[in-house]
Amino acid sequence: MANVFETKRLSFRQIADEDFAALERIIGDPENEANPADEKMVWRWIRWCQSSYAEHGFGMWAVVLKESGEMIGIGGISMQFIDDEWKPEVGYHLRKDYHHQGIGTEMAKGSRDYFFTHFDYPEVYSYMEENNVASAKTAEANNMTYLHRYTTKKGEICKVYRITRKEWEQFCFPFSPR
Repeated sequence: MANVFETKRLSFRQIADEDFAALERIIGDPENEANPADEKMVWRWIRWCQSSYAEHGFGMWAVVLKESGEMIGIGGISMQFIDDEWKPEVGYHLRKDYHHQGIGTEMAKGSRDYFFTHFDYPEVYSYMEENNVASAKTAEANNMTYLHRYTTKKGEICKVYRITRKEWEQFCFPFSPR
């Protein structure tokens, strides 16, 4: 399948049914995810990603390490219900053995840059559970500003970050695809 975009170490492409085992290893790992996905949920993720490509033109992509061709994560932009409305959100899930190597930040920045250069939205968000320090640091490394806390309909307390197109143009542009 063709790449959507690349960063220094990573290729992003649409997720396919053949990615089931790699995705299950990422989002089904109880050491990696607070709520690990079972087989049925992994298939739901794949279908959700594929429907997002069709509906929005973007979504969560399979993230492949260019050096080896191995899928090590899933990341991109998805529409999330934040503060009682649908907003574009930078998100990612990275296999545990690739944590603490700057790959999450590379995924987030690449997704943000691709989004702002290809879609006409005024801002993009990130949100995470309040105690997820690593994701908060990634949002900050992605030049996002902390906005506030909010409680989801499931009762989770989350932190919300955002970067506007104007901020991105001032601090992060020009995007230079590799």
